[in-house]
Amino acid sequence: MSAAQSLSHGTGIKAACEALAVPRATFYRHNGTKPGKSDGRGSRPTPPLALIPEERQTVVDILHSERFQDKAPYEIYATLLDEGQYHCSIRTMYRILTMEHGCVKERRRRHQRNNYSKPELLATRANEVWSWDITKLKGPVKWSYFYLYVILDIFSRYVVGWMVAHREQDALAKRLIEQSCIKQNIQPGQLTVHADRGSSMKSKVVAHLLGDLGVTKTHSRPHVSNDNPYSESQFKTLKYCPEFPDRFGCIQDTRAFCRSFFQWYNKEHRHSGIALMTPEQVHYGMARKITGFRSKVLASAFQKHPKRFKGKLPKLIQLPEAVWINKPSTVKIRV
Repeated sequence: MSAAQSLSHGTGIKAACEALAVPRATFYRHNGTKPGKSDGRGSRPTPPLALIPEERQTVVDILHSERFQDKAPYEIYATLLDEGQYHCSIRTMYRILTMEHGCVKERRRRHQRNNYSKPELLATRANEVWSWDITKLKGPVKWSYFYLYVILDIFSRYVVGWMVAHREQDALAKRLIEQSCIKQNIQPGQLTVHADRGSSMKSKVVAHLLGDLGVTKTHSRPHVSNDNPYSESQFKTLKYCPEFPDRFGCIQDTRAFCRSFFQWYNKEHRHSGIALMTPEQVHYGMARKITGFRSKVLASAFQKHPKRFKGKLPKLIQLPEAVWINKPSTVKIRV
């Protein structure tokens, strides 16, 4: 090993180790040094082309300045170059951000966002919780739309009110909600109305109306469509209807189509979420009578041909006793 050390002074460590067939790791271990280290204390020599600490801090301050905090390093580099300034290369900017500060990402101070609570709403009967929303319907030409307002009872899935308008406006929403409450004979403290965070839904006009009517209002969390699932599902049923056109010729055509659709939806549509009954049947208290009649029909069919049912009375789909928006998770506690 001493021969390799003596030879390395003239030829270099790599060449000396290769000539004497000595692994360089063994050479470094024997001599108490590591590659790239100037001494045994572990301190690396500063590369001659590296920025000095003052220059490096200047670059960091520039990258984090209010002027450049939204820009990528290559944009900053070009902007400073056009202004007659050069501090370092684009790669060095990235290296400083990545290796020393971990800031190759959003460098602005992140705004403190409100912590929106998850709405948890329960309905055990009709006219206890309504959900409402607005959807766009394509007009006769590109970028033209009509706006469909729909208020839905989440327990019965009954559409208690709808309206087609040229625009989304809080005054129109107020009129529809007010008329729907009057039509359904809503009493103060009876109803909760849920919606997302659209401009009309959060407007003071609608809020004041609901306050005057004694109606509680709730809102979905931002960008969480699952917080308003029943309205979203109803809009899907509307737009997947075979008769739904690609575009509507005029607002009169839109209203005529919606009038026919909601008549079918409330009175004829057998909804899978309410035991294959129509929304009207559930909303106006006919569900128990229908369930009893269906049970008798199935029992009669079973008595005639029990083998077809493998000896078991066929189960009847039951109407849910409760409907939730974001049902809370239950935790079973073992005693």
